[in-house]
Amino acid sequence: MPIISVNDKKVHIQELNKGAEQTVVLIHGMFSNLSIYYFNIAPILAKHFHVVMFDLKSHGMSERFTDGYDLENMSSDVLALMDVLEIEKAHLVGYSFGGLISLKTALKAPNRINQLVVIEAPDPQDEKARNIIDEYSKEFLEHYVANFTDTTKVQMGKRQMEKNHRMYEFLFNQTSIKADMIKEKHFLSEVDFSELKPSTMLMYGEDSNCRPTGEWLNSQIGNSDIQLIQGDHNIPIQEPVLIAETIAHFLSKSLKTLSQNHG
Repeated sequence: MPIISVNDKKVHIQELNKGAEQTVVLIHGMFSNLSIYYFNIAPILAKHFHVVMFDLKSHGMSERFTDGYDLENMSSDVLALMDVLEIEKAHLVGYSFGGLISLKTALKAPNRINQLVVIEAPDPQDEKARNIIDEYSKEFLEHYVANFTDTTKVQMGKRQMEKNHRMYEFLFNQTSIKADMIKEKHFLSEVDFSELKPSTMLMYGEDSNCRPTGEWLNSQIGNSDIQLIQGDHNIPIQEPVLIAETIAHFLSKSLKTLSQNHG
């Protein structure tokens, strides 16, 4: 259960296949934690890549903070984590609000990002999309409990459940998280996505309320492709193996390029 210091903040991380040539950094959404990837998606990606997962501030086992949930601060946290882990360049995968963090990071530091995968990033201007994040937190908790039990063969205790609920209560009621997300409501419309350098794969649920945002992003980003997955906003829960295999196939193009350059 590694806890590292990043800019004097305690951050919970997990790493798989450290010896791989290329790194994938996985960014979860608001009100969840790294376990959205850990149980199903990360092990498949780790067959080919060094996989880094981390809990966002105040999430999971990372340190709690009352502010700094805007995209500028959150993307700076990603880059600082890469610095501490001595990762010069990485692929980024971001889900939900983590997808917006990924986009912001790639725009801010294009020389640090190889390829980009954006899963179900919402339009912060859409109030319904913002509400999806709230609703998702409840479904995420059910998924986390089920996977924890299936994987560890241990039923999650009442104390752990209460700890998770306290985290949600803290985030909802004692931080600037909702205000910061509202502050970012014009992020998509203010950015020139033609300047986005990394090749980008957009993954959205066929029945997701966020799908129009994915289709719009695909029309704006020069080097992008959109993959529609059966399901809604919760496709990493609904189709984790398909998600992981699709990401691995997309990112494997860079592995082939790397091997050709070394050949």
